[in-house]
Amino acid sequence: MTGRRVLAAALMSGLVGCGGGDTDTSDTAPAAPPEAAPAAPAATTFGMPDWMEVDAAAGTVVIDLVAGLTEDNNRWNFNGFHSGGGGITVPVGYTVTINMENLDGAMAHSVGVDEKSDTYPNVFSDVVPRFPGGVTADPTSMMDATMPGESEQITFVADTPGEYALICYVTGHAALGMWIDFNVSAEGEAGALM
Repeated sequence: MTGRRVLAAALMSGLVGCGGGDTDTSDTAPAAPPEAAPAAPAATTFGMPDWMEVDAAAGTVVIDLVAGLTEDNNRWNFNGFHSGGGGITVPVGYTVTINMENLDGAMAHSVGVDEKSDTYPNVFSDVVPRFPGGVTADPTSMMDATMPGESEQITFVADTPGEYALICYVTGHAALGMWIDFNVSAEGEAGALM
C-alpha cells in the first residue's frame, strides 16, 4: 500500500505543477473560448480576369479557356472552375471567341455552349450548341475531341440573352461537373466570377 501512496503523491504533485491540481478559481473569470478563425473571403467576385478581353467598340469578347488547369475535379475543370462555379458573362450581340487549351495530360476535352441545367447526362448523342459555331470539333469523342496538349478555337455570336453553360461533352465529364456558367447579359455586363 505504501508504493501506491508514493505513486499517488507523485501524480498529484505532477498535476499541481502542470496546473491540473486543485486551484482556487473564485477570483478569476472563466477562460474565454478560443477565437473563431476569420471567415474565408468570398469564393467568387465579379470582375475582369486576365484570361478575358472585351472590346466594346468592336463588340467582341475573347476568352482563353483552359481545360484541366488545376487538379480540381480530377482536372475536369475550365480555368480551375467546375460544377457551375465561376462563370462568364458577355453582352448580348457580341461576337465571342473561345480559345480552349487542354492541359489535362490524360484526357480529351471539349467545350460548347448549352442550356444551363442542374444535371447533365452521362452521354450526349446529338450535340447542338445553343449558338451556331459554339462547340469544338468532335465534342463527344474521347479520341477526336481536343486531345491533351492541343488547342482549339470556336467563334459565335451571343445573340440571345439568358443563362447558359460551357460544358464538356466527352462521355461522363459534364455529368461529373465539367461545366461552368455562361451568361449573356441584356444589360451589357461583361466579366467573370472568380
